[in-house]
Amino acid sequence: MEPWRATGITRDAVERARPNAEFRLVVVSGRAYVEKYRRSFQTRDIFTQWGILQLLARYPGRVPDVDVMFGTGDIPVLRAADYPDHSTAPPLFRYCKDGTELAILWPDWSFWGWSEVNVRPWGALTEDFVRENGRLSWPDREPYAFWKGNPDVSPVRRDLFRCNNDSAAGKEWNVRAFKQDWKAAHRNGFRDSDLAKQCRYRYKIYVQGRAWSVSEKYILACDSPMLAIDTPFEDFFTRGLVAGKHYWPIDPARKCAAIKFAVDWGNAHPGQARRMGEEGSGFAREEMSMDYVYEYMLHALTQYSALLRYKPTVPEKAVEVCVESMACPRRGREREFMMESRERYVAGRELCTLPPPFTAEEVREMAVRDEQVRSKILQMEEGH
Repeated sequence: MEPWRATGITRDAVERARPNAEFRLVVVSGRAYVEKYRRSFQTRDIFTQWGILQLLARYPGRVPDVDVMFGTGDIPVLRAADYPDHSTAPPLFRYCKDGTELAILWPDWSFWGWSEVNVRPWGALTEDFVRENGRLSWPDREPYAFWKGNPDVSPVRRDLFRCNNDSAAGKEWNVRAFKQDWKAAHRNGFRDSDLAKQCRYRYKIYVQGRAWSVSEKYILACDSPMLAIDTPFEDFFTRGLVAGKHYWPIDPARKCAAIKFAVDWGNAHPGQARRMGEEGSGFAREEMSMDYVYEYMLHALTQYSALLRYKPTVPEKAVEVCVESMACPRRGREREFMMESRERYVAGRELCTLPPPFTAEEVREMAVRDEQVRSKILQMEEGH
């Protein structure tokens, strides 16, 4: 929220975010109201709103009055270059951004369930990962790097299939990539799409979709080292990930050779590879627990509210939403996931302390540390 710290946020600024928003959410006196502008892809808007209702239930009387515009798409829409004075940019909450965009990061909808692809709420899924990983020892896992998903959403994903095992051509890049046909998966009841059961490979590949991908948190949770193909996109937790500790960075310009080396190195150094997998999954389960996700949300809305230069009021065309009005009309997996992610108690503990924003020097140090890891890996590859 740095662009608006000095000037604050006016009602006019919020209104100017409307062309890039799917919906507007206003909280007044602990009650939520939604004004919809256009249809979101799948149920992103529904489960985002559901998450905010759970926040209100978890922290009654503590969520401030806010007036928020949400953009639920993937591609950056508010380029910093279009706003030389960043404070004139309209504040828009989004799930991801890159270094060229001005946006306020918010946890994506799938933390509360992704009904279209049968992905359960994050809190329940982490329990599945713990159970599944407990049955798998390192030697029992397939000694390759695994990825499964829809390659048609980005050229970066399609290019990954060049690295697949090609025995006819005598190429072994240590990659096992599989295309996920979501229509076929839906027809067969998602029998082959259980995320926790995809942890039987020693290494998991993360690759962006149209922008970032919600799959990163599931890949991290596997206890397998995440081989992350570099991407400019980030979401609300990615700055907490440390290259060489939580994941192994992969240069997209030489992804096949880089993945092959990472797998060969990990198989030759199983203790170090295991530790990286454990660090990544520990981050996913602990630093990204639903307790902390909700606390981040409350911190974000509290800071945003403090910047508002007007008192939020209910828009004329807004409709009040509550747990009953959202859940009761739902059927099938949508209702199931809503009930599974419903907050059933009031948080009693104090919020975690939010660290201050990174200074310019800290950002520089992070970049240097990251580059040192990449340089060391490149040297290892060249000397291999």
